[in-house]
Amino acid sequence: MYLRSLSLSNFRLHKNTNIEFSEGLNYIVGGNGQGKTTILEAIHYISTTKSFLAQSDVESLTFNESVFEVKGKISDLIDDTMIIRFDLNENKKHYAINGKQINSPSEIVGRYPIVLLSPRDSKITEESPADRRKFVDSIISQFSHSYFQNLLEYKRILRQRSSLLLQLREYFSQSLDDELNVWTRKLIEYGSKLIIARTDFINEFKNYVSRAYNLIMSGIEIPDIEYVSLGFDNRENVEEVFRELLQKESTNELRRAVNLIGPHRDEYRFLLNGIDLRTYGSQGQHKTFQVALRFAEYFYLRDKMNKNPFFLLDDVFGDLDKSRGKMISEHLSDLGQAFITLTDFTNFGEIKRTARDSLMTVTNGEVGYVN
Repeated sequence: MYLRSLSLSNFRLHKNTNIEFSEGLNYIVGGNGQGKTTILEAIHYISTTKSFLAQSDVESLTFNESVFEVKGKISDLIDDTMIIRFDLNENKKHYAINGKQINSPSEIVGRYPIVLLSPRDSKITEESPADRRKFVDSIISQFSHSYFQNLLEYKRILRQRSSLLLQLREYFSQSLDDELNVWTRKLIEYGSKLIIARTDFINEFKNYVSRAYNLIMSGIEIPDIEYVSLGFDNRENVEEVFRELLQKESTNELRRAVNLIGPHRDEYRFLLNGIDLRTYGSQGQHKTFQVALRFAEYFYLRDKMNKNPFFLLDDVFGDLDKSRGKMISEHLSDLGQAFITLTDFTNFGEIKRTARDSLMTVTNGEVGYVN
């Protein structure tokens, strides 16, 4: 799978931009605020229907415009034309593949797998458990449609149950309590599915992380991932443990009107030589682990889905020391199609460009090609 071309209309600085890509490495060079990362944002849109930069679609709209459109032509077993159109007046996105309207983002997520490595990945290893859960969920959702649907349903159940807990805290009603019990059973059912899927994923994925980390650090350190969930003994007794913990915390849940038990409170611990990275890791170790996670994600998705994901690297080399940057650049050729933003190509002598690769410049939303 590779992205042949991208057309942007009223998308941030890109009023009317058309880009042709190579099947190898695509270097996108430009100063800060010139529109190079916007190209990666657009690729992310056609793969996930969302921006990785903005909280709302309005932020991606060119100033004083009411509609943006992103169109990508993707070659796989067949050629697809994917269009995402946002209309400010409707406050709605429209999707179409090969001229056919798509009703739900769930029909798109996973169709064109994608991996994004950026300085924002510091959140995964350094900040809250929610950032690590988001990272894991985004990977599983790309190759498992059922997991993505279960995750959406679980979030809906949490909202319903939270509303009921709040009402029951204000006043007791038998009908409300009966309704809460119904949603609690659903919470256990769908939450258990997520826990089992995450358990199976981590057991596989940590081997990919180990291999990716070894490529960068040559076996100096040994990485690992621990999945911390409900504290069940094995995947067969998840529902039983879930139910017992909910019963134990039922009074606290009513008092606080909060869902206290479930996979929405899961944690993932990243380890180096058995030591917790978040607590004791250096900045260099954090950055290396973040890179290893994304390379592991790439090869994991490639094996699971039997296609090469798009790999986006946003200003990564400027954030790494020279030795780590050199090790990463040596393995870029192991990837399929990649899109790499840089502020200045000449400052990164460790990066190798071949005849198969493309180099383009971006200045104030205008794209030019370099031979």
